Amino acid sequence: MKTNILGLPVKETEEIIKELNVLLANFQVYYQNLRGIHWNIRGKRFFELHVKFEELYNDTQLKVDMVAERILTIGGTPLHTLEDYIKHNQLKVGKSISNDEKAVQLIIDSLSDLLKIERNLLTKSGAIEDEGTNSMMSDFIAEQEKTIWMMKAWLEESL
Repeated sequence: MKTNILGLPVKETEEIIKELNVLLANFQVYYQNLRGIHWNIRGKRFFELHVKFEELYNDTQLKVDMVAERILTIGGTPLHTLEDYIKHNQLKVGKSISNDEKAVQLIIDSLSDLLKIERNLLTKSGAIEDEGTNSMMSDFIAEQEKTIWMMKAWLEESL
């Protein structure tokens, strides 16, 4: 089996790179959704949600960078065009959402879809002992599961 400089199998690492690029594209769409709801939120919960959405988009911006740098670390090239992001997007695009509950539901749905991509990556990276990718996915998953729980609690729903 041919390995790269990091000791990871070349063929399987190429598949991880493809999947990380899908995650990157979806995080970029999620980021834009967050910016949109941050800008457009209205109502009595404006101050509370405006700040929360900013916190989430700042965190997502960091994650975008982490994913892109991981792609580079394992020998790939991160996607970087809007065309590529749209092509690989699996998330609902939130357009002109100003209602608080619809905005929070968009976050829940987006994170739920991101979790599917991350769990797939976790399985694949675990199979080739790609601990860097594996660790990143584990951290993302734990954090996003908690955010979903908090958003659902805000909506007064149970998991």
